[in-house]
Formats: sequence, structure tokens, C-alpha cells
Amino acid sequence: MPDKTVPDKPWVMRTYAGHSSAAESNALYRRNLAKGQTGLSVAFDLPTQTGYDPDHELSRGEVGKVGVPIPHLGAMRRLFQDIPLETMNTSMTINATAMWLLAMYQVAAEEQGVDPSQLQGTTQNDIIKEYLSRGTYVFGPAPSLRLTTDMIAYTVTTIPKWNPLNICSYHLQEAGATPTQELAYALTTAIAVLDSVRDSGQVPQEEFEKVVGRISFFVNAGVRFVEEMCKMRAFGRLWDEITRERYGVEDPKMRRFRYGVQVNSLGLTEAQPENNVQRIVLEMLGVTLSKDARARAVQLPAWNEALGLPRPWDQQWSLRLQQVLAFESDLLEYDDIFEGSVVVEAKVAELIEGAKAEIDRVQAMGGAVAAVESGYMKQALVGSHSERRARIEAGEMKVVGVNSYTETEPSPLTADLDAAIMTADPEAEGNAIADVQAWRSQRDQGAVDEALNRLQREAKTDANLMEATLEAVRAGATVGEWAGALREVFGEYRAPTGVSGVASVADAGAELTAVRERVRETGEQLGTRLRFLVGKPGLDGHSNGAEQIAVRARDAGFEVVYQGIRLTPAQIVAAAVAEDVHAVGLSILSGSHMELVPEVQRAMAEAGLDDVPLIVGGIIPDSDGRRMEASGVAAVFTPKDFGMTSIMDRIVDEIRAARGLN
Repeated sequence: MPDKTVPDKPWVMRTYAGHSSAAESNALYRRNLAKGQTGLSVAFDLPTQTGYDPDHELSRGEVGKVGVPIPHLGAMRRLFQDIPLETMNTSMTINATAMWLLAMYQVAAEEQGVDPSQLQGTTQNDIIKEYLSRGTYVFGPAPSLRLTTDMIAYTVTTIPKWNPLNICSYHLQEAGATPTQELAYALTTAIAVLDSVRDSGQVPQEEFEKVVGRISFFVNAGVRFVEEMCKMRAFGRLWDEITRERYGVEDPKMRRFRYGVQVNSLGLTEAQPENNVQRIVLEMLGVTLSKDARARAVQLPAWNEALGLPRPWDQQWSLRLQQVLAFESDLLEYDDIFEGSVVVEAKVAELIEGAKAEIDRVQAMGGAVAAVESGYMKQALVGSHSERRARIEAGEMKVVGVNSYTETEPSPLTADLDAAIMTADPEAEGNAIADVQAWRSQRDQGAVDEALNRLQREAKTDANLMEATLEAVRAGATVGEWAGALREVFGEYRAPTGVSGVASVADAGAELTAVRERVRETGEQLGTRLRFLVGKPGLDGHSNGAEQIAVRARDAGFEVVYQGIRLTPAQIVAAAVAEDVHAVGLSILSGSHMELVPEVQRAMAEAGLDDVPLIVGGIIPDSDGRRMEASGVAAVFTPKDFGMTSIMDRIVDEIRAARGLN
């Protein structure tokens, strides 16, 4: 028996949080820390993530929705007020603008009297998965990789306890990745970044081992417990092999696979949401039970995230799930309980074999960047997601409460749906706009201009951009100005959507065949093939749903117009006019639907598209859905509407009604 007086230390316990304003988020962080949370995980709003200030046109409706707006140093000061940064372990989920946020964090810490060498935490900074899944990229792959490389080189000497790169396979799984794809694409991303740092010459060879040792990972844990636990063991073995053989890392500690985890959020259901609690627990067990492959940090979603924004109580419940496992169970008192398992070893070996084959395939293409630019990886994910959706719709994959065991007693948790989630502060956007405008008016504009000019000059060379970024922070520049200055040098980028090359995987059974016939007949009556525009307004980069709708609409016989993410309402309506579409569908998961949908409606009315029905889908509270339908939106779909062929049938209904064909 083990000596039970010396249990393992528990993992870092976090909740992913941030909303409305720096001051409100600071209060939330301090409450969570008082409840026993042992680290911070900062959620930034979409304008901050994509390099726009709160008063930019594309920020409309997005400010403070999925995270906290931090456009300038003053906001960063308020975010961490009365939180001692010399002892805090802070994770920042930030990618395209990671250099800017780290620079602000460093300056805020220095103002607290903290030496940067003492700072501990992580910047996600994985831009490759942004092209594949989350969509908060700004620049193209080459300049983005350059910013990541500069950050890593800077932190090695200046902030040595910091993890400058947290390779994020989390969103890959949510975009449809199989365990094999999640392993392969995360590891090829690591290879691309480490090769870039090595080849840049910014880190001496004798220091390169430290670079490898500070790379961490952020993974997704799904509900298939055994497979997910084996995936983490496979991750560790593959990482050890790559770092030893490709990079010559001798120290086993530097080869250790260090990872944090957020368990699957998009797998949570709107139907019978109380079932999400046991899903979350199972997913947590997959990354904690195996001592040899245990997460270093865990953050759990709340049971009601498929309904809307969780309340503080919901986040507390998720924290308590971790605390019960760590402190009431005997988990931490034992060595690895799976060692020697024939079943586990066989599954790990299978995953490793599959991942190596896919890694070799990507490397033969020229590596992760080339596989992004060609659209290969994106297309593979969209295809995998389509296959999974088809299995759910066919009943081959059971989702309790969604396609099986749907009978239910009324739930007291959702008796009042409007009270079961937190409402975003309606004043947050106006307050953030006033704040950033006041900030600009009180600074030395000459110093800002000089700092941004330096940034642009150095961006045209191979200089490390971290020092120029720090100067811009201290001068009082904003995230929009920093990103805007680099946009002028690097340009912007639109990643491949991955939709066009995906083969149909939907079972052409009676339901889909019937819808195809209706699409064909309706088109013949109108004298043309039916055209359906799928639009992503605002800054919401979660394109998985839009991509699946686009693929199924094509399967149903529609001509599909899908231009990808991050479009203004005016751009969406202009495309609808230019393509002469018969229906417009909007996908919004960021909570900005009540601001963006009316703008699209107004623009459609001004363009004379009165006979073009507007369809909206996303994470939309029931009361908001009713309001939109009352305002003229033809149909509103939420995650409970998992049958996409039925959605296609409804779209045909709305087209026929709008054109007087019924």
C-alpha cells in the first residue's frame, strides 16, 4: 500500500472566465480565488482576440460577450487590481494578439513591482488551430508564425517561467477531429513552431532545450472516457519521442508532456442540460485518473453553456466537481492505476500508429503551415465532423436526451430559462467604447505614433517585435492600433473554409431524398436552382455549425454561397444581392445575435430583399428567439435542432412561402 500521508499535489484548478468589463471580471476572479480556485484562466472578448478596439465597426455586438474587453494598459491594470501577479498562475486564451496581451501583462506586473522573471502562466498563442477551427486569426501563417517565434525567444531569457505557447488541440476536437487527427495536427503544429524558433537563430543551441521544456498543450477531453484517457497517454509518448529524436533533448524533464485541459463544451446539450453534469465528470476523469498522463491544470465548463452565459453559481458548481475529486476521493494517493492494462496498451498503440501515419502525411506536404494553406487539414476536419453528425442523425451514435431517451420530467433547473443563464450587461459595449475613447484622449499621441512607427519599421525587418510592442504598450497604444499597424505591413488573411472539397456523407435515405426533390421542384417553379447564402456576421469564428449547414445544404441540392467568417452585415447583404439568393442563413454563437440580426434585416430591407427569408442559428436563449421571430426572422434554430435535413426542409418551406408558392 502507498504511504497515504504523502499524496500527489492536485492539479491547478481554474474556471475560464471574463465578461463585460475589466472591473467586473476582476471582481469575479477574486471571488473565484476565494472559493479555492488556484489559477486564473482569462477569457477575452472577440474584438480583443482579433485586434479591434471596441468602437470598430466589426466589434458591434461583440464587446464583452464571450470574454472581457482589454484594449489598452489601463484595462489590464483594472483586470488584475489587488491580485498579486508574482504568485498567480495566469492562463490567457489569446492567439493572434498574444504578443500584445503578454506585453500588457508584463507592464502591469512591473507596475505592481514584480520582476518579469517571476511571472508564471501561459499564453495560448497557437495560431495554426485558429485557421482550422476557432477563427480568431488576423495575419497569414508566415507573419503569425514570426510573432509566435519572437515571443518564444523573448520569454526564454526575460520571462523564463512563462509558457509562451500552449498548443491547443481543444478546438480541433470541437471542429470534428478524431483522436488520431487531434494527436497528429497538434504535434505537427509543435514541429512547425519549434522548427521556426530553431531556424530563426534567436535562441542559442545550448538554450533550445529550455524552449522545448516551456511548450505546453491544451487539450479537449470528450465523453468517450477510455479512448480519451488513452489519447493522453499516446500524446505523452509521441511528444517524448519527437523531442528526443527530432530535437535532441536529453533531459527527461524537458521532454515531459505538460498539458492543461478544458473538457468538451460543444458536446454539451441544450436538451436535458442536467445530463451535462455527468458528461463533464466523465470527461474530467479521462484526464485525471491516469497518473502517468494527468493534466497539470483543469478547467470545466458549466452545465448550462449550451443555453447561454453561465452564472457565477454555475461556475462554482464546476469548480466543486474538481474539488470533490481531488480532496474527497483517494485518487491522488495511488500510482498509475492503468499501468499493465492489456486493453489500454493496445488502444494507445493503435492511436500512436494512426497519429504517426497522419503526421508523416502532413510533413510530406511541407508541414502544418502548408497543410493549412492548401486546405488539407481544414477539409479533413469538416469531413470528420460531417461523418459524426450523420451518425448522430442516423441514431448510430446515441446522445442521451437528444436522439434517444428524450422523454423527460420537467426540470427545475430550466423551469425559468431566462433565469437559468446570466444576461450580458447591455451597457458593456457603450462603457467600453467610452473608456477607450477617454484613454486615447488622455495619452501622449506623439509617443503613440512614434511607437507604432517603430513597430512597423521593425516588422519589415527580422527584428524581434517584442520590445517594439512593449514600447507601444507603455506609450498607451490600443490593441486595434497595434494590430492595425501590423495589418499594414503583413496584410490580412482569409483561411480556406474546407467546405467545397468535402464529399457527401449524409445517408441519402427517404428524408434527404424527399428534401432534394422539393429543392428541385421549387427551383423549377422559380426558373433557377435554389441558392442559399450561409453567413457569419461579426467576429464569431466558431464556424463548425455554419460549415455543417453549408455541406448539408449542398447535399440537399442547394447552390451554396459561403464566404467564411468575420463579415459585416453590409458585406453579407451585398453577397446576397450579387448572388441573387433565395434564402439567407446566419450562424452566431457569440451572443451578438440581438445586435447583428436587426442590422442584417435593415440592410436586406434597404436592398429590396423582401422575398428572401432570413434564417438564424446559434446559441440563442428562447426569449431572444421569440423576439427575433416576432421581428420577421423566418426561423430560429438552436443546438436542440440537431436534424439538419429537417432544417433544410424548413428552409424550403420558408422560400416557398416568401415566393407565394404554397
